[in-house]
Amino acid sequence: MKATQIEILQLTEGAREAKGTAVIIDVFRAFSTACYLMAAGAEKIIPVLHVEEALRLKEMFPAAILLGERNEKKVPGFDFGNSPTHLREIDFRGKTIIMTTSSGTKGLMSAVDAEEILSGSFVNAGAIIEYIKRKNPVHVSLVCMGYEGHTPTQEDTFLAEYVKAKLLNQCVDFDSMKTILSTGDGARLLDPANSEWSPASDFDLCLDLDRFDFVLKLVDEKGIKYLKRQIID
Repeated sequence: MKATQIEILQLTEGAREAKGTAVIIDVFRAFSTACYLMAAGAEKIIPVLHVEEALRLKEMFPAAILLGERNEKKVPGFDFGNSPTHLREIDFRGKTIIMTTSSGTKGLMSAVDAEEILSGSFVNAGAIIEYIKRKNPVHVSLVCMGYEGHTPTQEDTFLAEYVKAKLLNQCVDFDSMKTILSTGDGARLLDPANSEWSPASDFDLCLDLDRFDFVLKLVDEKGIKYLKRQIID
């Protein structure tokens, strides 16, 4: 890996500062959920900042599925919240997903100075690493979106550290990270009080390392930005 700089940035401000190839990270749960959606056949995921914007797009694309959360709970009136558990058995073949979350989609839309933008999670970390190695960009920005884009979280920082270490051919202990998360910032997913909108199974689904062999890249088509699946073989 010959990139001149690999930097780890934090939160919405970090997304605004991102340059080169930016990986916008939201492990719990937006960009893990996005991978499960694509694996279930979704054609594209349109990320938006605001609930109102999602509803306007739904009028433009009436067959689209609304997916989103605020405070980790499903947005009232939406089809789905942000839980991979709740949608992993559903067939999304050919579907367009309109997605708004408190952290991840905010990061995608804030990285206006990046040359290209990928979403980031542990479930497709290997594909992200291989994509970056093949592209060999001059600058890599690993942006940890944290909680609502304003509070750092362990899981997002761990993924940034994991990706950076792998790009530099350094050793990194994923199992240790997972153990720390189970009693740290990831414990909120395991709390029975949150099970209605955040089943405990989300924890393992979001940390199923390298489950998927594709990256999700933000592209622009006629003014509509969406995440597109790109397989790394």
